[in-house]
Amino acid sequence: MQLLQLLISGVAQGCIYGLIALGFVLIYKATETVSFAQGDLMMVGAFGGLAAMTLLGFPFWLSVPAAIIGMALFGVLLERIVIRPILGQPAFSIVMLTIGVGYVLRGVITMIPNIGTDTHTLPVPYAGQVIKMGALVISAEQVVVIGVTALLCGGLFAMFRYSKLGIAMQASSQNQLAAYYMGIPVKRLNGLVWGLAAGVAAIAGLLLAPITFVHANMGFIGLKAFPAAVVGGFTSLPGAIVGGLIIGVVEALSGFYLPEGFKDIAPYIVVLIMLVLKPNGLFGEKLRKKV
Repeated sequence: MQLLQLLISGVAQGCIYGLIALGFVLIYKATETVSFAQGDLMMVGAFGGLAAMTLLGFPFWLSVPAAIIGMALFGVLLERIVIRPILGQPAFSIVMLTIGVGYVLRGVITMIPNIGTDTHTLPVPYAGQVIKMGALVISAEQVVVIGVTALLCGGLFAMFRYSKLGIAMQASSQNQLAAYYMGIPVKRLNGLVWGLAAGVAAIAGLLLAPITFVHANMGFIGLKAFPAAVVGGFTSLPGAIVGGLIIGVVEALSGFYLPEGFKDIAPYIVVLIMLVLKPNGLFGEKLRKKV
């Protein structure tokens, strides 16, 4: 029963990692760019939900979609104003730009008086509730995280499989030049991908906030979501979720059964093993370049 409790906790945490890793994969597939700002976009999304509930007085059911839509629009603007002008430059420049964006977002939040430097509780209606199944006790926060992640994965699968927008995004991610010649608005799709990634990051932040509270440094969890994307494969959306679950479960088990300190390094040990055994990740595509 204790092992089952740890597995459920690890799966819930892994879902958060997987959602952030989805952002990594979405952006990489669309633009071959690694965005290290995903964790901080998640943090801003959590603060957006907090502001909607506490400052604007919106109810929970309205604050959540407002924060997600707001972050999606912010992601589109971020791509248009900051990212697009530098596309085509060396990959190192774009990576450094996304790191800088993360620092700017964290700094802006920190400068907000009485908000940025404090730790806040997100007032969700299911806070503190538990579900008891015999000796097994599951918090409502964990159930919501797992349930929402499953629904979101189903929605993304349906979008990429059946909608024209999703099919166009897949075509653009496979070959942008060919997609452009076929009449697909590649630049506009890139903006939508960044908006979708920011919206998913906001969902992750709103799910994580009731568990770890809302604070300016909560975006550092993105450093553990990056190994999830590597383990699953940087070109696979299902792989991002699977990688997140693996990292979450390994972290939960190592934190309980291994000496103190192993929990923090366990995700990176898994990444090193994966890079040695299967460099492309579990579901990654084998890419070859002719010289």
